[in-house]
Amino acid sequence: MRIIGGSHGGRVLASVGKGDPGAHLRPTTDRVRESLFSALEGGRFGDPIEGARVLDLFAGTGALGLEALSRGAAHVTFVENGRVALGLLGRNIASLGEAARTRVVKSNATRLREASAAAALVFLDPPYGKGLGAPALTAALAGGWIAPGALIVWEDASEAALPHGLSRLDARRYGDTWITFARHGDGD
Repeated sequence: MRIIGGSHGGRVLASVGKGDPGAHLRPTTDRVRESLFSALEGGRFGDPIEGARVLDLFAGTGALGLEALSRGAAHVTFVENGRVALGLLGRNIASLGEAARTRVVKSNATRLREASAAAALVFLDPPYGKGLGAPALTAALAGGWIAPGALIVWEDASEAALPHGLSRLDARRYGDTWITFARHGDGD
């Protein structure tokens, strides 16, 4: 697993190999990440990365948020509560020298406390088949973690059923992975 593009392009990240089902770690493949970031940078969604405050829910190894930092995001807040994932995430942040532009929140993503700042770009990659995506987004919306007009990028095993307050923009399938793009409210 590596950073695909930007200032850290080509840098290798700590990996769990093909995943760790016991820890619900299923890293987004380089191919899917490359396709996802090509879609984000392709102009259809504006310029959601440059200078953005990013929220990475169910962060795992942090590959999505770190890719965003590499491509110009200003700050990433990672939310994760798995012991194995937190260790990998910490190693990845340290190896890229990104501690100053990141914050790690050790929390269940479905039970978030109030945010200190709202994100304009949100990555959501919950464990497949557990039904945690909608409750996590609902908690993030209620806690002020997601700014009006924010772009939400939801990775799951099927096209996402969005909670109230989000509108679907697009959905794309990459093998057994679906990426659903949504917008919070009207603030486009």
